[in-house]
Amino acid sequence: MASLKRLETEFSIIDPDFQSFCALRGIFTVQDFLIHDLQSLVADAEQQPSSERFMQAINQVLCVIDGLHRPWSNGVELMEDAQKNKHVLSTGCEGMDFLLRGGLHRGQVTELAGPSSSGKTQFCLLTASTVAYKHMGGVIYLDTGNSFSAKRIAQFLNQISGTAFEEMQPIVLQKVMNSIMCQSVFDIFSMFDVLHCLESKLMTQMCRGDNDEKLIIIDSISSLITPILGSFGSQGRALMVSAMSLLKKLAHEYNLAVLVTNHTVGGDGGIPKPALGESWRTLPHVRILLSRDCGSDKYHASLLKHPSTASGKAAEFIIND
Repeated sequence: MASLKRLETEFSIIDPDFQSFCALRGIFTVQDFLIHDLQSLVADAEQQPSSERFMQAINQVLCVIDGLHRPWSNGVELMEDAQKNKHVLSTGCEGMDFLLRGGLHRGQVTELAGPSSSGKTQFCLLTASTVAYKHMGGVIYLDTGNSFSAKRIAQFLNQISGTAFEEMQPIVLQKVMNSIMCQSVFDIFSMFDVLHCLESKLMTQMCRGDNDEKLIIIDSISSLITPILGSFGSQGRALMVSAMSLLKKLAHEYNLAVLVTNHTVGGDGGIPKPALGESWRTLPHVRILLSRDCGSDKYHASLLKHPSTASGKAAEFIIND
């Protein structure tokens, strides 16, 4: 949903003072209003010197929310949407595609969790290359740790196409490389800005009927969320939920697959488990735990959660250098 700053251009009552008041309470978007305690917000607003204007602004945001409610869908409509739009994107890795029942499902958010050097970034780069080449789809790649490598993308394209990089048709090479758009983001607020701009772009493209975007990758989302969980408390958790809600909205409404990576922490008996806590655990549609044998090129993936298959399945695979 739109940021409050963007709403200011249409509703002057949502001015910088009101935006600052909301920001101190972890509210940056219309979406945040849906998960915030409205009664508490109103009580805080009534204590401010500009209480009357703030109350008018709150009512304006609520009016915007009322206007955004989507109509109910029945089972037949949902089935038709799934058959028509929610297709599967191969990741380029047979083992992972087997585990995921064909690959990444459009309309869903998939979490890939694993310790450092377990292959998360390599898998992201392979998936981006595969979607751009085989599916001829646009990929939005949000890089939070300067780990994106165009050279590695070129190597994967070489493997996928079976053609030496320098021998690929220039027009094909240019189209594939141009299909992968990388943006560096180093905090969650920058991520929100990028995703809201993307939402506006997708909406415009959909109106023109030329939406080619198929995949969003965030590597890694945990590096953006972990700092706010420690310093913002409950507001940090609200921001985390808001971020996932926005990703799910983009996935569903614009038929995108979303892939996010997460690090791991020690669980019961020292067994690694995905980070970000219990509040995060239920948010992704699909959860995969990835590991790698020390000094080996063999990767292990186990399914922690999937909407259409039992958890506990596992696969092994190799990502070639």
